[in-house]
Amino acid sequence: MIELTPNAIKTLQARYLLKDSDGNVVETPEEMFRRVARHVAASEKLYNGDEKKWEERFYEIMTDLRFLPNSPTLMNAGKELGQLAACFVLPVDDSMKGIFDTLKHAALILQSGGGTGFSFSRLRPRSDIVRSTGGIASGPVSFMKIYNTATEVIKQGGARRGANMGILRVDHPDILDFIRVKRDAAELANFNISVAVTDTFMRALKKDGYYRLINPRTKQVVAKIKAKEVFQEMVVSAWETGDPGVVFIDRINRTNPTPHIGEIESTNPCGEQPLLPYEACVLGSLNLSKYVRNSILDDNPAPAIDYDALRRDIFTAVRFLDNTIDANKYPLPEIERMHKGNRKIGLGVMGWADMLVLMGIVYNSQKAFRLARKIMKFIQNTSKEASEELARERGVFPNYKGSIYDKKGGPLLRNATTTTIAPTGTLSIIADCSSGIEPIFALAYKRLILDTELMEINKYFFQIAIKEGFYSKRLETEVIKKGTLKGIKGVPPEIKDLFRTALEIPPDDHIEMQASFQKYTDNAVSKTINMPPEATPEDVARAFLLAYEKAAKGLLSSGMVPKRRELW
Repeated sequence: MIELTPNAIKTLQARYLLKDSDGNVVETPEEMFRRVARHVAASEKLYNGDEKKWEERFYEIMTDLRFLPNSPTLMNAGKELGQLAACFVLPVDDSMKGIFDTLKHAALILQSGGGTGFSFSRLRPRSDIVRSTGGIASGPVSFMKIYNTATEVIKQGGARRGANMGILRVDHPDILDFIRVKRDAAELANFNISVAVTDTFMRALKKDGYYRLINPRTKQVVAKIKAKEVFQEMVVSAWETGDPGVVFIDRINRTNPTPHIGEIESTNPCGEQPLLPYEACVLGSLNLSKYVRNSILDDNPAPAIDYDALRRDIFTAVRFLDNTIDANKYPLPEIERMHKGNRKIGLGVMGWADMLVLMGIVYNSQKAFRLARKIMKFIQNTSKEASEELARERGVFPNYKGSIYDKKGGPLLRNATTTTIAPTGTLSIIADCSSGIEPIFALAYKRLILDTELMEINKYFFQIAIKEGFYSKRLETEVIKKGTLKGIKGVPPEIKDLFRTALEIPPDDHIEMQASFQKYTDNAVSKTINMPPEATPEDVARAFLLAYEKAAKGLLSSGMVPKRRELW
């Protein structure tokens, strides 16, 4: 029997379990995990693997909540739809046919539960010539609005509302229109938007100099503009609305494993997965709280991480995700060719804040940053070993020749990438752990899943309060009311430090944590950079610049509002 919390059961019933034609749930959580394990393990027969053995291993690692795949896999595995990937990027070509073909393809993806990223940088700027009609172009922003309207009416698999990422290069002539578009709250509600920032732009910004705007149709320079002016517009918009974020596109392409296949121009909606046009990725996350032994909750604590157990589960998870690529039913043949050509997977983590609490480590401490680098390096290296083992069984990914690994002494890999840090919003509810690599959001808060309101209460704080003898009913009531320990008497200072919530952690420390995980992550990292209500535009500017300095791949927006400022 799986140990699921009431909130986990409500979430599964709302989003994941099979329903009949009247909307009644007709599947138990155990049956859901069995459905997923059986469907993914069926790929073993393509490689003469032991289908039954791996079905049991996949079922066990999921039902013990040590690993969960991305939501579309849980929703769609074994169903007629069968679309299992979370992340997609589609090209937007500079023609009316290309623009609307992509919109049609995006609709199919969004309907199946995937999120879609687009770069609109190939589109000619507003007021440019349209030779076929003799008219003038309306520009990228106008077409983004059409995509946004279409997304509004698409329900993702009956369980998720559509999500998009829209990106424009900083050297596109319409960049200022793009940066300012979401200052109107009614615009692009179904988009995160980000500026693709180049190294050239950052050098010009550092020197307080100018850079060139280039017409993508003619490849001609149409103007020079001061980098600082554009940067300030980005900062003000992000401060006011949360958009745009930034992606450091040249840095992303320096780590593109298959440059011979194409250039990365966009990411998925939450920014953790840079992809080539028509590429997809399957994601999964390990619950780090499951690998702590002798935690501070124990009578004789000497906290340690069980690296042997973690290693075994990494091998199982990598195999699961590689199998998922073959088990997937793709919405487009172009996507199937790209995904099976590079076989990108993204193994990440959740429960990081829980692991730190169980080990008695303060989230924004040097010890935590060091542990982040250590554990992610272990996951990165072990995932590569697992991919090498699969390559020996099944062959390297088809686009291996010409890739960055295709050199003397290079690893023979089954997968072009193996690691990604995803946000794990609803997955962490199912697993009853903290989300992604985020700190504790609050010790108690309400969240809405579809039409279901869930009350989240941090289980570890009250266990520690009882163990350490400072628990009282009054304390419980006060903590649940406030959601934080700030100003609450009777809690030891070291416990207050251990349970700092997201808004009690300075933005610089959030960025340091993102950079610590990024150092050993193939793809990118989803991380919220919380800012207090009194944050200024200068604080946002500092965050963007620090992220670049710390070698992050970007900071993506999440719709900041004055009461809770966030950057991703």
